[in-house]
Amino acid sequence: MRVTPFLLVLLVLLLLPPPTQSKNADRDKGPKVGRHRRRQSRVGGRGRRGRSEDSSHQAPECSEYSNSGEMFLDCQGRKLSSIPTASSWSRAPDHLLLARNRIRALRNGSFSGFEGLLSLDLQQNQISVLEVGTFLGLTRLTTLLLQHNRLSTLSEEALIPMPFLRYLRLHDNPWICRCTLDSLVRTLQVPSNRNLGNHARCEEPVRLKGRKLRQLDPELLCLEIEAPSEPLDPQDNGWSNSTVPLQPSPIRSKPDATTVCHTYMFPTPHMDCRSRDLTEVPADIPGDIVHMDLSQNNLRRLKARDFVAASSLRSLNLSHNNLENMDTASLSGLLHLRELDLSNNSLRFFHYGVLEDLYFLSLLKLGGNPWVCDYGIHYLVYWLRLHPGVTHSGLFCHSPPELRGQSVKGYVHSYNRACGQTDQTDPEHWNTALELQGVLEEQEVEPPHMRTEKYRITRLN
Repeated sequence: MRVTPFLLVLLVLLLLPPPTQSKNADRDKGPKVGRHRRRQSRVGGRGRRGRSEDSSHQAPECSEYSNSGEMFLDCQGRKLSSIPTASSWSRAPDHLLLARNRIRALRNGSFSGFEGLLSLDLQQNQISVLEVGTFLGLTRLTTLLLQHNRLSTLSEEALIPMPFLRYLRLHDNPWICRCTLDSLVRTLQVPSNRNLGNHARCEEPVRLKGRKLRQLDPELLCLEIEAPSEPLDPQDNGWSNSTVPLQPSPIRSKPDATTVCHTYMFPTPHMDCRSRDLTEVPADIPGDIVHMDLSQNNLRRLKARDFVAASSLRSLNLSHNNLENMDTASLSGLLHLRELDLSNNSLRFFHYGVLEDLYFLSLLKLGGNPWVCDYGIHYLVYWLRLHPGVTHSGLFCHSPPELRGQSVKGYVHSYNRACGQTDQTDPEHWNTALELQGVLEEQEVEPPHMRTEKYRITRLN
């Protein structure tokens, strides 16, 4: 029997599966396949969020969080070499944190899509190029952090798109103080711009090295220093009267806090000075710093007024140093300090009056110090008794050997009993005649310059 070609074609069509069979096969496998594919899609979407300008490389995912109703996009320490795109985030961020990355250049329109930003943190990158149109569209920005980069020049025109800018950090950049920096210097020195570029200093030329941009005479930026054509007179200073002589940079006995430490503004202003091999408290601590960490350095002594400019400090960490001595006025000005960590140092006692400015202190860490239990330790115990709201720890005798391990409080109590005196720091005896007796005895041992003046003699000529 001969089979016609028509019948052969018909037979082949009947044997082929229907067009929807492959889709039904996936559907028959259950919801697991669908869920798996959707999960892959979401992962890919997250990867695209952190994509840099080079679409072939995906940047590590940034984290999003909300604080006080404002959205933070945290991309710190992600090894980014460029600004991530603004698309695909759950919502437009109010604060963009890009510190500790590898960004080298900021091009025009780099922050397109981030028009709602209130703050931008770009510190601790490698930025050496910043084009004039970098910040176009950031009309709401109030805080811009560019410290610890490689900027040598910056035009005032780059700041024009940010009319509400109030805080600008530019320190620890190698600023070349020549004519190209004239417009920026003049802008920083406008009286209303008191928080713009406060600690930035010239790196070059030598005659201006170390000068603060806010205090520099702008007229000096465009002066050309030329050597005289005639031989120099040995009695001359090396320059003719028509030229400006080289001026030595000012001598700074202390390191600059804004240069040796890292400052972060979020969630609260704090300064990280850990492990900087510091031998003294750095100078020029910004007045808005709330938390400061000076631990793991080589501080041996706190001098008077070391923290007088840091009036906003709430917590201060001085642990793991070699502190042996704290001058009486070393903590003066810290009226709002709440937490003080002095643990793991070499302190043996406190000078009388060293804690007197700490009205709001609530936590005091004292462990790991070789406290000497003699009369010199009484002031510390007395102060703690008068401030029962202060939680303290680690106050144990280290010497003499017979008292090692005993609590300092117990030693003082035993001392008072052995002397036949009632413990005048016991709250049970406050507001009594014993309290008055204690005040009188305390005045007798106070240094003359600290005693209350009862009588004043005026000489009449």
